[in-house]
Amino acid sequence: MLGLGNPGERYARTRHNAGWQVLEELRQRWHALPGDGTGRYCEWRAEHRGRTVALVEPLTFMNLSGEALADWLGRNPGHDGALLVVVDDVYLPVGTLRFRARGSSGGHRGLDSIEQVLGTRDYERLRVGVGAVEASGLREHVLAEPEASDAGLLMDTIRVAADAVECWLDEGILAAMNRFNRRADKEAEQP
Repeated sequence: MLGLGNPGERYARTRHNAGWQVLEELRQRWHALPGDGTGRYCEWRAEHRGRTVALVEPLTFMNLSGEALADWLGRNPGHDGALLVVVDDVYLPVGTLRFRARGSSGGHRGLDSIEQVLGTRDYERLRVGVGAVEASGLREHVLAEPEASDAGLLMDTIRVAADAVECWLDEGILAAMNRFNRRADKEAEQP
């Protein structure tokens, strides 16, 4: 599992780091331990219902996320192919989650970088809504922390996104899409 974000304390709680924030929630929830890492990524390993899960945070900046993934894949040749990329999305309102089994990057440069490395758009992703803004203010929007009015909802969304990842692991992409492709502030259907 790959959570996209930017390295450094300056970016830790910005909208662009929603992917990292979901992985941080899972690291704490699963009591993950440090795994293999390089200068391009940090890895944590955890057990979830008898399955070993790698939580990978690129240490490259967002637009070079694919380089971190390529490095990780090169050091893990036995990887079984199950990959979920968790990423922020400015086209979704805060509080909204969207799983996709494949598709375009939607202009997200981190996803563009992942697609270049994989050579395909056929990989699963979870988009975390961080709210829209006009194109002229996009960079400032994603590199800023959410306003107080959105901060609580975004943190709730991060926790629900972690629940969604667990569903994805346990039941697959279709179940996760059916249960979580809605606003996070609306209760997810219980199995």
